[in-house]
Amino acid sequence: MFFTIPTIMTWTRIVAIPLIIGVYYLDTLTIETKNWIATVLFVLFAFTDWLDGFLARKLNQTSAFGAFLDPVADKFLVCAALLMLVQMDRVNVLVALIIIGREIAISSLREWMAQIGAGKSVAVHMVGKLKTTVQMVAIPFLLYNGTLFGVIDTRDWGAVLIVVAAVLTVWSMVYYMQKALPEIRARVK
Repeated sequence: MFFTIPTIMTWTRIVAIPLIIGVYYLDTLTIETKNWIATVLFVLFAFTDWLDGFLARKLNQTSAFGAFLDPVADKFLVCAALLMLVQMDRVNVLVALIIIGREIAISSLREWMAQIGAGKSVAVHMVGKLKTTVQMVAIPFLLYNGTLFGVIDTRDWGAVLIVVAAVLTVWSMVYYMQKALPEIRARVK
């Protein structure tokens, strides 16, 4: 199941990272054009997160490898975009550190919990899904960095949404840690 349609779509999120970042190194483009291209690329590749899961179920092509690769690709894409936004001074480094740190911590926690046979206790929860949704709206807003449709100031909305995402990030981390704590206590004795 290494090269199914859903898995290939998941791989595209990883391949997208140098494309999105590379746009900002093209000296021939204006910053507005770079922002627009990076935003469109991010949205298109982020959409594959939903689409690959849908297709995996629809085509009966789910696999353990796909289940592993999907969240890894998501986290690579989000972390790369956040680092670019920090570099361009559109996201506060503390906010990025909270989001990236949580991704590393919870991914490690899930891996450990799976190894001890308690992976279901840290399964994806609604607060985690909400966090992902908010950051997947905030990041393209911050990449665009302008007025959308002559009405929406994506700088302001993106700044608010990324802080909301950071708050949800902490909340979801606390939730997952509370779920894992009984297993952790049982194993540390």
